[in-house]
Amino acid sequence: MLLGHYGVRALVVEHHRGTAIHPRAAQITQRSMEIFRTVGVEQIVRRKSAEQFVQDGAIMGVESLAGKEIAYYIANLNDGIRHLSPCERVFISQSLLEPLLKQRAEELGAELRFATEMTSFEQDSGGVTAQIRHRDTGTTAIVRARYMIAADGSHSRIRERLGIRMLGRGVFSNSITIYFRAQVAPLLRGRNLSVIYVINPVLRGFFRIEIPYESGFLAIIAVGDPDHPNTDVWAGLTDERCLEYMHAALGVRDLPIKIEDVMRWQSEANTAERLREGNIFLAGDAAHAMPPYGGFGGNTGVQDAQNLAWKLAWVLQGKAGPELLDTYDRERRPVGEFTVEQAYSRYVTRTAPYLAFKGFQPVANDMNVELGYCYDGRLHEHPSESKGRPGTRAPHLWLRENCSTLDLLGSDYVVLAAPGWQTETEFQVRRIDHPDFATAYGLSPAGAVLVRPDGYIAWRGEGVPPRQV
Repeated sequence: MLLGHYGVRALVVEHHRGTAIHPRAAQITQRSMEIFRTVGVEQIVRRKSAEQFVQDGAIMGVESLAGKEIAYYIANLNDGIRHLSPCERVFISQSLLEPLLKQRAEELGAELRFATEMTSFEQDSGGVTAQIRHRDTGTTAIVRARYMIAADGSHSRIRERLGIRMLGRGVFSNSITIYFRAQVAPLLRGRNLSVIYVINPVLRGFFRIEIPYESGFLAIIAVGDPDHPNTDVWAGLTDERCLEYMHAALGVRDLPIKIEDVMRWQSEANTAERLREGNIFLAGDAAHAMPPYGGFGGNTGVQDAQNLAWKLAWVLQGKAGPELLDTYDRERRPVGEFTVEQAYSRYVTRTAPYLAFKGFQPVANDMNVELGYCYDGRLHEHPSESKGRPGTRAPHLWLRENCSTLDLLGSDYVVLAAPGWQTETEFQVRRIDHPDFATAYGLSPAGAVLVRPDGYIAWRGEGVPPRQV
């Protein structure tokens, strides 16, 4: 979708026969919504999300859904953060989001081949050649591209073939997700709960429940004694045991429950040791795998895609030299490592305190992770503190109704200039006559900032922006 936005033809080869069938990732951060806004899908994502979840819900911990409340980690998903962005956090499941992104990608020129697998690939100095095969017909084809992006998940075969290791905390749970149907509305007791962590002697995990509160899933990370838990939830798993887990998490035994599916997966906290091998780049879960605590995984993949897409476009279109692509690893890998550790820290502090003795990062403010990641050598800061400093995201400022400073960005390099800036430049210039603009961007009355296509500040000053940034 983002490659199409920047004018690049892309072929997607997808092993599955269609978009996601399970809800899975659901929390969409303000930053991801800003990216969706850039390509024209923010509003439809918002509308669809409201059909599935009551927005502005809480993230909390309970002994069981019917039982004692332990803690509210976030009382309202958007409370105290709306001023930071033109967009809000939303909840929308992966199964509902992916068709929206698929449609927009196709509108922008992408070719998507489902039920297709890549059986082999080779790269040379000029690009990548791959053999692909349709899973149902057996039809094969040879395709050639200048670059290839490996977004084939945490068990990436491409990454393994390239000999790129995953480094970090390793795998610490053989986890499961139980997809179920049950009339759970009475147990919610009118509470608007987006994510419900369950912490009791039987299991540790979390619920997500959809409108009209008749279906959802329970993810289970560990079972048994909280101080010495069994983290191999796969072992001895039966339908009867899954039903027992459901009863323990709901806190009632007389509620009819239909288990529709059980998915096995692994909790891990790892980052690839490098994100590029020649003409091949890693993105998403292939680049970093993290536990589902904080909702950072899918969003980090969206941010990878944005960082890489415009750089590929600039190189392919002759606007920049190939060395620009070296900055993808330099910028995104440290951010990925930081985000993985933050997800791990939330996992330890919320549901796995028995791991605390191994050490973990202090839990940073959510906004530092979601909006405040930096490309200037530091890893993060609160977005309200960046003030347009090079290497940080351009601050949001409402200029008029439904028009943010961020709405002036996203297609090319853009100069945002205070009224007193009079310098000639080859870049597109947007003069901002707003009383708060200079303060928001750390500028003098004669200052300006040069903003990259991904909304990050490339330069700030009073003279001529450098041509190569």
